[in-house]
This record gives sequence, C-alpha cells and structure tokens, in this order.
Amino acid sequence: MSSTPEQPSTVEVTASVVVNAPAPTVFAALRAWERQSEWIPFTTVRVLSGDGGEGSELEAVTAVGPAVLRDRMRVIRLDPPYEIQVIHTGPVLRGPGVMRCTPLAKQQSQVVWHEWFRLPSGWAGKLAGTVMWSGSKAGLTRALHRFARLVESGRLP
Repeated sequence: MSSTPEQPSTVEVTASVVVNAPAPTVFAALRAWERQSEWIPFTTVRVLSGDGGEGSELEAVTAVGPAVLRDRMRVIRLDPPYEIQVIHTGPVLRGPGVMRCTPLAKQQSQVVWHEWFRLPSGWAGKLAGTVMWSGSKAGLTRALHRFARLVESGRLP
C-alpha cells in the first residue's frame, strides 16, 4: 500500500530539553539547518531549495560507516519563536515532524521534538518499531542536550 507523508504514522518519538536561553535565540538555533551537524551525530543537513523557511526543501544525510540514510523534507510551517513543522518526504522516512520551543521563566526555553515514522505491517514492523523507538529516543535526547550546551555557550546560532 502506498502512503503519503501526511498519513498517520505507526511510531512516535519525542525528546525534550530545557535550554538556558530565551525562546528567540533557541528558535534561531533550531532553524540553523546547516549547523545541525554540530549537534546531531553523523548527520549533515543542507537546504536544497528556498531560504530555510516555509516551502524550503531540506536533505539530512546520516552516514555511519557504509550505511547512509537520506532524509528529504519540506518545511511546512514556521511560527517564530515557537514552532517549526516539517514533512519527511523520502522513500524511507515519511511523515510529520515538529520542533516546539516554549518560553519558560528566567530566560529559559523548553524544546520538544516530535517525529512520527511509518513502518511496515506485521511482526517485522513491530520489531523495527521497538528497536527504532528506543534508539531514536535515546539519540534524539542526546542530540538535544548537545544542542542546549551549544546554545548556552553562545556557539549557536
């Protein structure tokens, strides 16, 4: 069965971090697409078309040894300094993703990153979902903590 990127997904991964910086600074750092390699391991992001804003096409390439995953996505909504929405449109990763930035007291912000993945049906999909969920959540959490340190030190955006 063919699916569109907007269809409901089978696995959700969520990670969050509190950053000691105001929401506009945190949002600008999240939107610095081509600097994501500084905090997302093994990944290089580039803007394929547009200015990184709504309608822009992006590609994130994650390479570990000989394994390479190309993640194509389109920015579908920017709501500065609160939210970025994308749609993953590649042949492997499909579905929505959102990064939310919530201002907190004392110049802090909470970043919550949600990703939804569509997996094959049957036992293979259930097994892949279990492995993917735990690995993705742990990796995404580590990446967000690295992101927070870079923003707090002034090295991002």
